[in-house]
Amino acid sequence: MKKITLIAITASAMLITASCGNSSKDDKAIINDKKAAIEKLKSESAKNEAEIKKLQTELEKLDSNTANAAKIKLVSAATVTIQDFKHYIDLQGHVDADNISYISPRGMAGQVKAVYVIQGQNVRKGQLLLKLDDAIYQQQVTAARQQLEGIKTQLSFAKNIYQRQKNLWSEGIGTEVQLISAKNNVEALENQLKSAGEQTQVAVEQLKTANVYSDVNGVADIVNIRVGETFMGMTQAGPQIKIVNTSTLKVVTSVPENYLTRLHKGSVVEITIPDANKKVTSSLSVVSQAIDLTQRGFVAEAKIPADPALKPNQTAILHILDYSAPGAVVIPVNIVQSDETGKYVYLLTKGSDGKTVVKKQTVSIGEVYGDNVEIKAGLKGGEQLITEGYQALYEGQVVSVVK
Repeated sequence: MKKITLIAITASAMLITASCGNSSKDDKAIINDKKAAIEKLKSESAKNEAEIKKLQTELEKLDSNTANAAKIKLVSAATVTIQDFKHYIDLQGHVDADNISYISPRGMAGQVKAVYVIQGQNVRKGQLLLKLDDAIYQQQVTAARQQLEGIKTQLSFAKNIYQRQKNLWSEGIGTEVQLISAKNNVEALENQLKSAGEQTQVAVEQLKTANVYSDVNGVADIVNIRVGETFMGMTQAGPQIKIVNTSTLKVVTSVPENYLTRLHKGSVVEITIPDANKKVTSSLSVVSQAIDLTQRGFVAEAKIPADPALKPNQTAILHILDYSAPGAVVIPVNIVQSDETGKYVYLLTKGSDGKTVVKKQTVSIGEVYGDNVEIKAGLKGGEQLITEGYQALYEGQVVSVVK
């Protein structure tokens, strides 16, 4: 029994060994087949590439335009022209009135007894706007006038005594001391009368300060005062009465300090008031020379004609001319390119074979405004400037111009 079992185990081992050997032979065969297939495909690919190259060469011989079209790039061009170049400073400002009056009492603040103006009302220069409490001023005037009348009476009496004394002295009656004393009394009272008269005038002027008048012709833009309130002119909330005269208007703006040397009185300015759909050409009438410490700018003003559609504090857009160059070379700024050597553009020129080719032209630029740039050197006018398709060009490249 043991002998039979041993023979069975030995037979099984021999079968397994034979099976593994057959599997190894099969794997080698598969690898060899795949390598052969790859070599075959490579051979066919090389053959196909050679065939494609051969056909391409034959095609180029038959149709030369096919080869050229693959190499020539399409561009657009424009002639460089001479024109006037202008540079503007674009700023935002506001409309303001030349004559704006913030009404205040001529004397001290006082209680309002009557108001004679309403907001939006047209007023004229010298028109009575308010009446303040003047009871104390009235008393002062009355007392001053009474004092004046008393001195006048005393002076009349003193003059009468002096005249009588003078008559007696001429007849040799009385003493010289009496005459001189009478004369001195007259002179002293005359001086008192003069002083009292001046005091009366002061009291009358003080009485007038209780009447508040308009300083200018215009419109009562603000009337923020009522009977019983104290009128002082200006409060923490703002002016109590504001009169605006719109017969002369101006536009005011703040200009950055770096433009201080480029602007001057008389500089041309184009003004647009968007809300009123108005455009005005004017010139700077005021250019401040002081720099504001907070905004780091200076004030510039330009007068504009009176217009019912324009109101103070409306937004205004200013285009201030700060540089101009007549007869300059001007091109679009977007076609100027840069490299390590500087700025350049691409021009069209003719090659030795008569074909249109690209020329790289170095340029020196000046001021830039909007979409245009001033060319200081490098172009003289009349050149054919590539305006479209200039990206990725190179010197001497053959191009075709799109009309």
